[in-house]
Amino acid sequence: MSKSSDEKIQQLQLIEQNFQTLLLQKQKFQTQLLEIDNAMEELDKTNKEVFKIIGTIMVEHEKKTLMDDLASQKEILELRIKNIEKQEKLVKEKESKLQSEIMNEIKK
Repeated sequence: MSKSSDEKIQQLQLIEQNFQTLLLQKQKFQTQLLEIDNAMEELDKTNKEVFKIIGTIMVEHEKKTLMDDLASQKEILELRIKNIEKQEKLVKEKESKLQSEIMNEIKK
């Protein structure tokens, strides 16, 4: 194999590592999103007083304020997930192109 092929293989490995990192970030955000959805569902069901955990203490809070905070967090997470999905697409395209180049060089 040529030096160029070796370099492209190294680039491909880096791209795959980046892709794995993106997948882990996406999974983390999806888990947080699920937790927020569950919290919003429970808040919606209750008519009792609600609390928010701040540091190591729980403080009574208004239900509407908590719902607004959770909705805001949810919106941010959804945007982050969409951004990661766009990055995933770009990385996959780059990976595919590089794989083709490597295969063409190997066939020569």
